[in-house]
Parts: sequence; structure tokens; C-alpha cells
Amino acid sequence: MPSTLLDLCEFREEIRKSRFITLAGPISSAAEAMSFIERHSDLAATHNCWAWKLGAQYRSSDDGEPGGTAGRPILAAIEAQDCDQVVVLVIRWYGGIQLGTGGLARAYGGGANKCLQQAPKRLLVQRSQFTCSCTFSELALVKLRLAEADGLVLDEQFTANGVDLQLAVGDAQVPMLQQQLADLSRGRIFLETC
Repeated sequence: MPSTLLDLCEFREEIRKSRFITLAGPISSAAEAMSFIERHSDLAATHNCWAWKLGAQYRSSDDGEPGGTAGRPILAAIEAQDCDQVVVLVIRWYGGIQLGTGGLARAYGGGANKCLQQAPKRLLVQRSQFTCSCTFSELALVKLRLAEADGLVLDEQFTANGVDLQLAVGDAQVPMLQQQLADLSRGRIFLETC
């Protein structure tokens, strides 16, 4: 099951006098990925190579390194670590010793791999959206049961009769949550698919 990062992560290493700093972080859009790259790139560095993956979308850049020696190995590291919704930026300061195409691919991919391995992660749970309605007095219990099922409240609208909720719940937790909500409301609360 794919996972994403909890926060910004950093890994530093020196390979044959070239300094590499790898930064990785969670993203929720392509614009956020590009903003991360822009914010963290070091214009004084020799190269700022990057890759990001967001579901079926992905992009990478070699930033002047020989084609396929930086961006693709970084993207391969993201996929090897089973990460999604992640951006990785590898900043290189050239140290005067040529690494060759194989050495560059190992340096960029290896740095990304090591950074992602040590990063704190959380699993990306596939959730379906549902709606339900409850009374004001039931709201706290509904939210408690939803939290226990690792679900999310996407929206809540207060009405004259109670609260209309829009929820996101993992597919595996739906039957259990449906039963718990029915039990606490004597069958009045039920999940409806959006």
C-alpha cells in the first residue's frame, strides 16, 4: 500500500568531493510540488535535480546532468519505496571529479532512496465518500466512531434538526462503522454513498 511523508526530510552525503543534499516532502498537487522545488532549490549549486509523483502524474528533471542520470533515478527511488504524493529534490555541488553516467545515477537515486527510507511516513488509505445525518447530541459519538475507523469529516452543515455530515471512510471500515452508527442511533443513522 502506498505511503506519503509526514513532513520534510533531509539526507546529506559527499561522493568523490561532490556534495549532495536530498530533500523530500509531501505534496497534494503538481503546483505544490513545483513550489517546493522552487523554494528549496539552491541557485548557487551546480544542479538542482528533482522528481515528483502524485497518483498517475509524475515529472522529473536532470537540470543539466546527462539525460536520464538524475531525474529518472530519483523517480525510480520514489516508486521503489512505494511512495505517492511525494516530491524529492537533490542538490549537487560539483567537486571536480567526474562520476560518469552510472555514478551519477547511483548518486542521485541512492540519495533519494536513503532519504525516503529514513523519512517518517503514513499509509495512504483509499477512502470512499458518504453522507449521513445525526442529532446534535449524537454528533460527538459519531465523530468518535469515525475517528476510530480512521475516517475523515469532509463537511458538516448544522440544520434545525441536527447535523448533515459528509464523510470519507476506508472501504474496509465501512461495514463496521455502518453497524456502530446504527447501534448508537437505534437504526436512524446510516451511511449513504455520495
